Amino acid sequence: MGIEIRNVSKQFGNFQALADVSLDIEAGELVALLGPSGCGKTTLLRIIAGLETPDQGSILFSGEDTTDVHVRERGVGFVFQHYALFRHMTVFENVAFGLRVKPRALRPSEAQIREKVHSLLGLVQLDWLADRFPSQLSGGQRQRIALARALAVEPKVLLLDEPFGALDAKVRKELRRWLRRLHDDLHVTSIFVTHDQEEALEVADRVVLMNAGKVEQIGSPQQVWDHPASPFVYGFLGDVNLFHGRAHEGEVQLQGMKLDSPEHSGAQNAKAFAYVRPHDFEVERYAPGAQGLVARLDRAIVIGPIARLELIPVDSPKQSADSLIEVQMPSQKFRDMGLKEGETLVLTPRKARVFVDAGEGI
Repeated sequence: MGIEIRNVSKQFGNFQALADVSLDIEAGELVALLGPSGCGKTTLLRIIAGLETPDQGSILFSGEDTTDVHVRERGVGFVFQHYALFRHMTVFENVAFGLRVKPRALRPSEAQIREKVHSLLGLVQLDWLADRFPSQLSGGQRQRIALARALAVEPKVLLLDEPFGALDAKVRKELRRWLRRLHDDLHVTSIFVTHDQEEALEVADRVVLMNAGKVEQIGSPQQVWDHPASPFVYGFLGDVNLFHGRAHEGEVQLQGMKLDSPEHSGAQNAKAFAYVRPHDFEVERYAPGAQGLVARLDRAIVIGPIARLELIPVDSPKQSADSLIEVQMPSQKFRDMGLKEGETLVLTPRKARVFVDAGEGI
């Protein structure tokens, strides 16, 4: 089932949770709503579910307006962060619950319910836990049972709100892979909310980046990573270094670095800033006359295949979180170069993304 979100706005008191959001989700797609806390992603999910009503705008399922359709009639399965399993019921009864509360005319027979529940427990690979109670399960197992319960009523749409947020990192990673495989088998239209960029990029077909109640960018994981549409997206997706400077006729001067920026050839001494990811720096020892950003190696953390370097520009008056530059390089290269903390190095970006203040100097 395809979903169309049209010009949806929602306000809570003076807080604008959503501002004129429009979005199309294709049938069978797995879409991540990604953004920081308070950006509106959970509010949008609840409006799609029918748990909240928009102040303006409409939600269409397969072309039909469902804005005023009750949550029970929408055919939506919902999985929350904190499982929401019934503690007094066994795993089997939890999964069967949605089938048992159907109107008598639509309710399957007891034999059909038993077959369906065991089939779903097999799907989530937990058939052997049917007689256990939620308190006897691990967090990851509970979340998979919550998913089986949501799927029991054969929802047209599956909505997941921070589904793995309460779990530790190792279990989260396992469940991410598992959810992706499950979706590939079932192809039910699914939307999940997360503030974890790695989770969104790893699992989703498309990522919707949200900020302050608006959609900043929509695209495949590769598209949003390679071509961030705004400074917010660049800063939100992974670690990044931010440099300030001036842009003039396609050239940018930033803290001792000079970058070509042909896309800003019209800029006339405009305020500019550039983002450089930690792995996009070349690192050399300093020599007089060297071109690039001169910085002192303050700390090196060498664990596994990656060396993470923290550097302070030599023209920085004092160490602060804002002045710190993060660089990543292969551990082997770090060892081969014999770099030591306290050394002066020169950094040159292999790749940088420059943004120019549109209101200045153009």
